[in-house]
Amino acid sequence: MHHLENEEQYQGLTVNSGVERLPDVNPYRRRVNRHEYTVGEFVEGILAGNKVILSQAVTMIESSLPRHQQMAAEIIEKCLPYAGRSERWGITGVPGAGKSTSIEAFGMELLRQGRKLAVLAIDPSSERSRGSILGDKTRMEQLSVQPDAFIRPSPSGGSLGGVARKTRETIVLCEAAGYDTIFVETVGVGQSEIAVHSMVDFFLLIQIAGAGDELQGIKRGIMEMSDGIAINKADGDNLQRARLAASNYRNALFLFPMPESGVRPQVLTYSAKTLDGVKEVIKMVEDHIALCRDNGTFEARRHRQDKYWMQETIDEALRNNFYRNPLIESMMEAKQQQVLGSEITAFRAAQDLLDTYFDSLSKK
Repeated sequence: MHHLENEEQYQGLTVNSGVERLPDVNPYRRRVNRHEYTVGEFVEGILAGNKVILSQAVTMIESSLPRHQQMAAEIIEKCLPYAGRSERWGITGVPGAGKSTSIEAFGMELLRQGRKLAVLAIDPSSERSRGSILGDKTRMEQLSVQPDAFIRPSPSGGSLGGVARKTRETIVLCEAAGYDTIFVETVGVGQSEIAVHSMVDFFLLIQIAGAGDELQGIKRGIMEMSDGIAINKADGDNLQRARLAASNYRNALFLFPMPESGVRPQVLTYSAKTLDGVKEVIKMVEDHIALCRDNGTFEARRHRQDKYWMQETIDEALRNNFYRNPLIESMMEAKQQQVLGSEITAFRAAQDLLDTYFDSLSKK
């Protein structure tokens, strides 16, 4: 190969030919065909606590392929009799509150108590690229290598407020695999808290002090949903500010009506870094769940959640069926242009589309 640097005007410079480039693909590597499990093998592996098979089953739940959806439905149905025996925690908080660090601190303490923990960390997807970082395993270095812990970061895919649509089904599989405590972490934005609240037994709100006016964090909606509030980073110079923030939250809680559970939320301080107060937060959750079991609100809450998800599933199926209807697909663009051109109102366009849809169903 000719190199310009080897010409006479560039005396003193020499470029060697080098060696022949090796192929990018290792010729000695053998391609291994991945074994495709049957529904029975999936269920058997999940009940045996096999993490690899459990992970593959969760991937199948998240898949949009019809074949995978059918298999996932069968797996969930067969695992359902073995589910429902765990404690489900929902953990939320503003970005930067230390949710992942707190989950690791809580999780390590629960493992020391002999528990088995599954963490379903909902990772926000980019609205532009639909990609996710899925970095929760990286942030939970200690917890991710524990044999009795299962961490599953799932891309939200732009669904309701960042909550993965199949998280509830994943909870069923984790419970069938023997995990007695389930953490569901939200991204802390949008409507994700509503969806997570509808699938957990205790909804924990993590807050921090010293980041501005603490009263700005007291929002009626999220406060009413919370079963307990924990102020993180209560250490060092921030300890007094954390205690003051806790006092403000306690005062705010008394302005709200008593929750349906009959148990007023507590406010505690802790440090996920130094682990001070971590055991107390866990005891707060355990005591709350025990009281709800005793007064019957625990089962009532789960029954409401079952009805909620049944209705959500129906709504989603109807919505998908509507938008995939060939007549609707052919009309949608024209109706949108009419609305944008102020020829008809948005309500009229929607009614025309709905009339066409229902008419097509009646002719089948």
